Amino acid sequence: MTLLRDEDLAAAFDHASRSYDTLVAANPGYHGQLRRSARRLGLPDGGRGLRVLDLGCGTGASTAALAAVLPDAGITAVDASAGMLERAARKPWRDGVTFVRAPAERLAEAGVRGPFDAVFAAYLFRNVADPDAVLRAVRDVLAPGGRLAVHEYTLSGRRAHRAVWTGVCRGLVLPVATLLGDGELYRHLWRSVVDFDTADRFAARVRAAGFQDVRTLPLPGWQTGITHTVVARRRGAPEEDRGAPGEGARTTAGDDGATSAGRR
Repeated sequence: MTLLRDEDLAAAFDHASRSYDTLVAANPGYHGQLRRSARRLGLPDGGRGLRVLDLGCGTGASTAALAAVLPDAGITAVDASAGMLERAARKPWRDGVTFVRAPAERLAEAGVRGPFDAVFAAYLFRNVADPDAVLRAVRDVLAPGGRLAVHEYTLSGRRAHRAVWTGVCRGLVLPVATLLGDGELYRHLWRSVVDFDTADRFAARVRAAGFQDVRTLPLPGWQTGITHTVVARRRGAPEEDRGAPGEGARTTAGDDGATSAGRR
């Protein structure tokens, strides 16, 4: 099948926005995994005084993860789909969380400008036509030494993990999505993961875009070998008082039963 891109993909997400949260709720550990990746940014003091960009926020699951992990950070949440963004904005949010409609490649045109202290991107990069251009855009809005965490379906490269992903999609996700009238989007979901970079290749792509301290961290449960957090820092001024992403200065008990930041 041909993957959906740009306006076609945004329209498909618009249509799926009404049932998106229902399908997400059927994915064991979905929200906990997002919080785990948000903690892997390793930002101190609950994000006090920091600006964080949630790129590709969808209906706000990634925004909620950031808001929980970084209760004192300012969060700008961006998505290209009007339908998804409308659903997100309707939910109750604390002060300091704002939503902006914009494609990831054209942030400045929508008034989204850095410097940000961190960028979080969940389930975004395999959906864009030019991942390298989006990585450059991310680099440009980050402050020197600013942190990036990408939470993405990036297969390990092992046949078994690809088989699990295909089995879950064909046996559960696609039948339910087709009944809801969103089969085209979720066929794209299945194929976009199979066709996208492996975790190691994506990490190499991040390095080539001008990031350092790049680390690929696995996620537990059925998504082992299927979903990873890739963390990195923009090259620039050294951070004397902070560890590299994924290594936080402190380790505290997380809401998924694991310790945060330095535990993986």
